[in-house]
Parts: sequence; structure tokens; C-alpha cells
Amino acid sequence: MHGLDWLILFGTLGLIVGYGVWRTRGAKDSNAYLRGGKSDGWWSVGLSVMATQASAITFLSTPGQGYLDGIGFVQFYFGLPLAMVVINRVFIPLYYKWNVFTAYEFIGKRFDGRARLLTAGLFLIQRGLAAGITIYAPSIILSKVLHWPLSWTCVFIGALVILYTTSGGAKAVGVTHKQQMAVIFGGLFVAFGLVVWYLRANIGFVESLQLAHGLGKLDVIDTSFDPSNKYTLWSGLLGGFFLQLAYFGTDQSQVQRYLSGRDVEQAKRGLWMNALLKIPMQFFILLTGVLVFVFYLFNPAPVHWNSANVERMAAEPQRRGEMQEMNRDDATTQRERNASVALELVQSKRIVDTPDRSNAVAGTLSVMQAQNAAVIRSEAQQWVALERAGSEDSARESLADLKRALKSDALLRDDFRAEVKATLPAAETNDKDYIFITFIMDHMPIGIIGLLLAMIFSAGMSSTSAELSALATTSVVDVVRKERTDSEQVRATKWATVLFGLLALAFAALFSLFENLIQAVNIIGSLFYGTILGIFLVAFFLKRIGGTAVFIAGLITQCAILIVHFSELEIAFLWYNLLAPALLVGLAALIELVLPRARTGNT
Repeated sequence: MHGLDWLILFGTLGLIVGYGVWRTRGAKDSNAYLRGGKSDGWWSVGLSVMATQASAITFLSTPGQGYLDGIGFVQFYFGLPLAMVVINRVFIPLYYKWNVFTAYEFIGKRFDGRARLLTAGLFLIQRGLAAGITIYAPSIILSKVLHWPLSWTCVFIGALVILYTTSGGAKAVGVTHKQQMAVIFGGLFVAFGLVVWYLRANIGFVESLQLAHGLGKLDVIDTSFDPSNKYTLWSGLLGGFFLQLAYFGTDQSQVQRYLSGRDVEQAKRGLWMNALLKIPMQFFILLTGVLVFVFYLFNPAPVHWNSANVERMAAEPQRRGEMQEMNRDDATTQRERNASVALELVQSKRIVDTPDRSNAVAGTLSVMQAQNAAVIRSEAQQWVALERAGSEDSARESLADLKRALKSDALLRDDFRAEVKATLPAAETNDKDYIFITFIMDHMPIGIIGLLLAMIFSAGMSSTSAELSALATTSVVDVVRKERTDSEQVRATKWATVLFGLLALAFAALFSLFENLIQAVNIIGSLFYGTILGIFLVAFFLKRIGGTAVFIAGLITQCAILIVHFSELEIAFLWYNLLAPALLVGLAALIELVLPRARTGNT
């Protein structure tokens, strides 16, 4: 990277952290440190809610999702507006009425300490794991750019967040969210504009959308009822509704954001702001990924998006040569194996016959760059020419040829990933989350690279800081409960923030790339949110059910969801958010009937 990019990147991060520490240096009382002071207007609440969601994963994985699968992922958010209606009418008024610090404090007042501890514990597990991913995601970027070990980059990002979150608590989180969202919106619009600008050398913007549509990238609505299909209209409206209801209504990282509003109306308006902007924002990010896909139809794309793996593969023959000197018998066996693999690939016409037939990987990379990319570019250019000439039938034939070339491209990538895994067993071969960052590093101009990296890091810091503050507040208020003075409460929460920051770093060290990072976060959330939401639904709407019944039902439901997820049943994770609350409510009602004397905690 150029020096200007480093200046923009670290200058932005330094200003945000420094401002957060300076601006909240007076946050000494528990109301400010744990709840943000209850002084924010609706626009501050809305920005803070959006910043908590907009993690680095949003800007790493979502464009990659758009690149590979199109914009159908936006269906995931179709239940959001409906969830906002319920939260604004039921959740927020009760939270403000009871004047709680956490959502789980309300559960304790409605039921008993066991139910409170169960919901708080499930939140701590779920959000603690998710915090590890939100640290891990931006660390991928820095390790790629600086060639640092991934573990040390996780420590770097985590330390920055722990610093200002511990300093000012929930107040620091809310204050820095405004600056972080400014950077995020600025970087997002710049990235989109530059992609469109680059495309104009080969294809117009409208033509890009037509081509993407012809290749299935702009299919928004899927009305199928297949329960194994992750993103459909029904999973978004039903499963997505319950997931968003659980996230915004019961997740302390979000509840803490709108409890900082100066009154009920400001909190409600802040959530409505989020509801109006979230779906367009996600659509915009997905569309950026689709346009990056169109860009690579006309420009050579790497055979593997994780350049670190490619570099290690390139160095592998030299390493094997050194091993040959030490053990010629093993080296002969290795050469024979490589030659056999290369011959098989050549005979199957997956790669060309290269001078060095013993290096199958080099052959795969060569054909990817020299042949398949050229075919894709030629077919894409032909489609543009035919479309502009008005030859609809010929354009359709050209589009079919392009689809076949893209299928061949996918096979080549699969072959290369298989070779990476065979040659480097410890390497992570899933490279989907490297697509957008590779595009940024390879094609963006000087200065803009620094801005976009700052955008992704700002997003990572914004979500992680909210998570650490919520985890610390929940642990002190709901789990390790004891009589404390106001200053002791703040001090205990600070130590808890540091502790959860270290735990998040430990979790981050355990994560390798999932199928897609944004899916990983949503899967983890779906495993626990449904049970938590079920407890809250009983608390709000079923006044006759007491704490014992809901506690037992919660334990059974959580075990059932984990069994379903890790079994052979093919049920998309979004449906857990519907199944778990339904199961919990039904079980709680049944247990209450069977054990009528166990009614406790009714209010």
C-alpha cells in the first residue's frame, strides 16, 4: 500500500479511538457508563443501532455473497419492518416503564432469578462467540495487507476496541458510532461509484444490470417452500421476522443502544430510522458485489481469492526441492504423485499440458489466467455487442455460452481449492470472504484503498465495542449480582469489559472461515435467539405462566435446537427462529398446566 493509504487508515482509526476516550472521560456514573446517559436523540439512536449491526463482516462477506449468489440474500431482512412494529409497541414501552439497565433485568422482574440467569447466560454465550467473529473478520484484512500473523492482527484490533470501550462504556460506544457511520457511508458510496466508473470501459451501468440479471444475479424473490433453502421469501418474512424480533428486542447489544434515548419516543424513532434504511443499505452492498462480478467478466480474476494461499502454493515446489535433498526416496514418491495428478487433469481437459507437468497447481493457475478468463471476457464482450446491435436471439445464445464458461471457471476454482488442501492441509481453502478485499487491493486508486480499509475497520470496531459493552453490562447486572456503590458498579463493568475482550480474542483464535462469515454470525444467532425470544414472548403476552415453567421449557427448547442443528435434518437455520419460540411457548404452557403449584414469578 502507498504511504497515503496508511496515513488515511491509521489516522482515521486513531482519531476515532482518541475522540471516544477524550469525549467520554467524564463517564463516571453507572447511568452513563452502563446505559449511555439516556440523553440521545432519535437520529443518534438510529445511527448507533445501525453501527452495531454494520460489522466488518457486512463489508467483507456481503459483497462476496452478492458476487457469488446475487442479491437474494436481501430477503433475509424482509421481516425487519414487521419486527420493528412489535418492538416499538411492546418491548420499548415496557423497558422504559421498568427503568431497566438490561433486557434480562426485565425477565428477572417478570419471572424469577433462574429465568433471568438463563436468558442472560444464553446471550453471553451467543454474543461472546459472535464478538470473536467480529474481531476475526477485520483481522483477515490486516493480515493480508501487512502479512502479519492472523493471531497478532486479532490482538491489534481487539486492543483498540477494548481501550475506548473500557474508558467510556456505553457512552463511548454511542459517541464513536457517529464518526464510524460517517466513514462507513462515505466509503460505501465511493466504492460503488468507482465500480460503476471502471465498468464503463466495457459496458454501461444499465447493460451491467441486464447482464447480471441474465446470469441470475438479480433474482430477488424466491417463493419456494424448500426448508433447506436458506434465503426465500418465506424464510425471510417468518424466520427473519423472529430473528430480527429477537435481535432488536432481546439482544442487549441492541437494547442498550435504544435505552440511551432520552425518552420512549426518541427510542422508537431511532428504530424506525433503522428499519427504513437497513434493507436499502444491504441491497446496495449486495449490488456492489454483483457489479464486482460483472467487472471480473471483463478483467482477469484470480484463480483463488486468498492470495496468501497462492503465494504458499507457489513456494511449495522450492520447499519440496529442499526436502528432496534430505530424502530422495520421499521426493521421488512426491514427484510421481504430482505427475499423476497433472496427467489426470490434462487428460480430463481441466488444465493445459504445461512444460512442468509435475506441478498440477501451476497448470491449473495457467489455464485459469490464460484461457478461461479470456473465454469469459470474449463471451461477455460478444454479448454486449449483440445486445447493442439488437440481435436478441444471438445475444441469448452468447449468454448461454457465457454461462458454460462460468461453470468451467467454477470447476477450475474447485480443483485449485482441492490442490491447496492436498498440498497445504492446514490452510483454509474457503476464499469467499476475500473477494471484495482482493478487488479493493488490486484495483482501487491510492488513497481510496486507505478509505475503504478504514470503512471496514470502523464497522468492525463499531459492532465489537457495542458487543463488549453489552456483555460486560449483562454479566455485572444480571449474572454476578451483588450490592455495589455506583463507583463500584462502574469499576466492575470496566473489568468485565476487559475480560470479555480477552475472551473474544480467544474465540477469534478458534475461528477459521465458515462458508461465509455473515452466515456464520447469523447461524450462531439463530441457535440461541429463538429460545431467548420465546422467554420474552411468554413474559409479554402470557401472564399466567410463571418462572418455573418458562425455565424448564427454555432448557428443553435450547437442547432441542442444538440437536436439530447438529443432526442430519436439512432445515435452514432461519427457521430455528420460528421453531424455538413456538416450541418454548407450547412447552411452557403445558408445564404450567402439569405443575400448577410451581407458578412463581408472576407479576
